[in-house]
Amino acid sequence: MPIQILMPALSPTMEDGTLSRWLVKEGDSVASGDVIAEIETDKATMEFEAADEGTVGAILVPEGTAGVAVNTPIALLLAEGESAGDLDSAAAAPVAPAAGADTAPSAAGATAAAEVAPQGAGEKAARPAPQGRDGARVFASPLARRIAADRGIDLSALTGSGPRGRIVRADVETAETRPAPARTTPSTQTPVPSRPAATGDVARLYADRPHREIALDGMRRTIADRLSEAKQTIPHFYLRRDIRLDALLDLRAEMNAGLAARGVKLSVNDFIIKACAHALQQVPAANAVWAGDRILQLEPSDVAVAVAVEGGLFTPVLRDAQAKSLSALSAEMKDLAARARDRKLAPQEYQGGSFAISNLGMFGIDSFDAVINPPHGAILAVGAGVKKPVVTEDGGLAVATVMTATLSVDHRVIDGALGAELLAAIVEALENPLVMLA
Repeated sequence: MPIQILMPALSPTMEDGTLSRWLVKEGDSVASGDVIAEIETDKATMEFEAADEGTVGAILVPEGTAGVAVNTPIALLLAEGESAGDLDSAAAAPVAPAAGADTAPSAAGATAAAEVAPQGAGEKAARPAPQGRDGARVFASPLARRIAADRGIDLSALTGSGPRGRIVRADVETAETRPAPARTTPSTQTPVPSRPAATGDVARLYADRPHREIALDGMRRTIADRLSEAKQTIPHFYLRRDIRLDALLDLRAEMNAGLAARGVKLSVNDFIIKACAHALQQVPAANAVWAGDRILQLEPSDVAVAVAVEGGLFTPVLRDAQAKSLSALSAEMKDLAARARDRKLAPQEYQGGSFAISNLGMFGIDSFDAVINPPHGAILAVGAGVKKPVVTEDGGLAVATVMTATLSVDHRVIDGALGAELLAAIVEALENPLVMLA
């Protein structure tokens, strides 16, 4: 029987994706490892490799199709000795990869595939697609169907927010927390308009106002889901410190003068990354992440840095940052940021880490409170360095360059005193930069 090529899970958060472009056509021969398509995930456009060899017998999903669910057949591959006559039976067969086929090319993909299509005994292993009260099929992701079945939620009563009205996890979880409508009795009083409860209600509210609808792409949907989850489930608390940057700026100018011949120019952000990596080593108990039923304390300083891109942001991770020089961190950060803006990062380059930095100082922001990106234990929000009057140690007045930094902390992982100790170590490294270079 022809081999079904399935839509892969290329990141842990991926429920569906866009089949951006086919790099093969029907009749082409392919070998294992050949790149056959480009698939857009919630974060990037990635190449998809064939796991088997054969001839492309049929392309089932045309390029440009959005909202293709993970594990959906997207093409059929004919093995040696098979012909086009075998295609009809393969297209109608249950979704199951051939023996040895790898539908998740990475460890991250394997995790996502397990989440979207869990395996197990009983009815949870193969749950039929739900139907509405009129017998019509209800379109929902496999994960949404599983959660709805586990929690006794009727999918036919929900409105999907996914592509083409497809019900996704967030719709089920929102429905579970939404209170049931109260019974009302007839009244002659004019009803008071209620808060819009769903996307359709909001659209109707503004139907008579000039506006432009902007469809949600995968990145924006993922950002909305993850940050809503973060604010609802992570007990944030905030620690704020002013940091004098004059010693750092003097050292930076001296180092840049010496590195100019090599074409290296260090930024203040490079020093901030190094300071955070150093501080995580000085306060190892704060170098930790929340893992649901336990805390994982990391040994290396894997520091993520927020990078703004069109339509959203990435948080590429600088791994083992404590062991790298400032020039190495600077070069790596520039490379990651450039590829992030082109959406060319691989999942392992923007997933993981225990700590993040978000710097809005270049936009003139004095201070702000950042939202923790789970499963990180903390994130440092960095404002602009500005000239301010300060009191010197002898009680006099002077002018110094001062930057305000706010540490957002997950209280499940880091308590108040430990968070204060971590922020103090960051301040010490930035105000006395030679400490982190020793």
